[in-house]
Amino acid sequence: MRRPAVNVGAKVALAVAVAALCVAGAIGVLVHRTTAADQLATARSALDQSLRGAAGDHADGRDSDARIDPPDLPAPVARAVREDVRVTYLQAGRKGGGAPVLWAATRISGRKVLAIHRSYAPEERTLAALDRTLLATGAAVTVLVSLAGLLLGVRMGRRATAAARTAERIADGDLDARVRPRGGDEIARLAAAVDTMADALGARLEAERRVTADIAHELRTPVAGMATAVGLLPPGRASDLVAGSVRKLRGLVEDVLEVARLDSQAAVETEEREVSAMTRRATAGLDDVRVRIMADTVVTTDPRRVERILTNLATNALRHGAPPVELEVDGPVVRVRDHGPGFPADLLAVLHTSGPQRFRTGSRTGGTGLGLTIATGQARLLGARLTFRNHPEGGAETELRLPTD
Repeated sequence: MRRPAVNVGAKVALAVAVAALCVAGAIGVLVHRTTAADQLATARSALDQSLRGAAGDHADGRDSDARIDPPDLPAPVARAVREDVRVTYLQAGRKGGGAPVLWAATRISGRKVLAIHRSYAPEERTLAALDRTLLATGAAVTVLVSLAGLLLGVRMGRRATAAARTAERIADGDLDARVRPRGGDEIARLAAAVDTMADALGARLEAERRVTADIAHELRTPVAGMATAVGLLPPGRASDLVAGSVRKLRGLVEDVLEVARLDSQAAVETEEREVSAMTRRATAGLDDVRVRIMADTVVTTDPRRVERILTNLATNALRHGAPPVELEVDGPVVRVRDHGPGFPADLLAVLHTSGPQRFRTGSRTGGTGLGLTIATGQARLLGARLTFRNHPEGGAETELRLPTD
């Protein structure tokens, strides 16, 4: 079972958007704090300059905006002035919505306090306008960068998805599939590696197919000679044993040749046939095999390959399971079930992941041989699907689902 694909493009776009938002937020906070500090320092300096001017005017007996011992003087200012410190102080606005007030105070003759203050609302309005500008600019930049990240992520995702789909096609047997990468980044290197793997795999399988076919062809002549020689032996138990072994050897050679033909992707010749008719022809001559028709249908397929699949499945069930073997036709689906111990867990795991393997010996006596390999290869050529499982009531069950399109 393939895992669901991961959307790399969406992840890249989300990462870029989050990064842009964090950068815009950090810059906004930094600009806000720097501007607020500069504004307050400038206002403090200006008000302190005004306070010193007012103190000079008071000493010369001239009127000014400063007040002496104002009753609303903030307590922190009063405490600082008593220690003979000239102070500026920003008083926060009241809860009712009053604006903040900036104070400047100093001690004059005796214990009197000369103080001056003004509203800090203009600076607050300026800072609020700056915050709105920063927010709008940050939002616009985040959107633009996110769109750029989305385009980049979608492009990367498409390239990675193309490489993944090509690898899946190669795994399904399409050895001509290639990615043909562009560029020199990591994704291009990954795509090039997939193409290199496909080339190497194709060359290896072609070499294996040729060796297999050559061996089978070379064996045909001596096996045919052995079969002829067996016919000349006098009747008896020994000749029967030799004849049986020669028949098995001939069948094995034919199976090897069939595998070689499957690897070469032979052409499929299709025609319309009833599923029930193909099933009965496939099981003709097999003992302890029953065919049950639940529902019949006509499919367009290669009947020779379908019959070969069903024959191999039924023969495999007789060889590795226990009779009777039942073939149930349910429309385009044919289920083959035996009454043996069922597929071993280790073999079933292999069948679900990589499919039947040539000459593999499983936990049951005799192994899987080439029967299931040929059946799986034929099904792949037909576009059919084979499913292997154990029946709930016991025994192994293989389901062949023929295409109906």
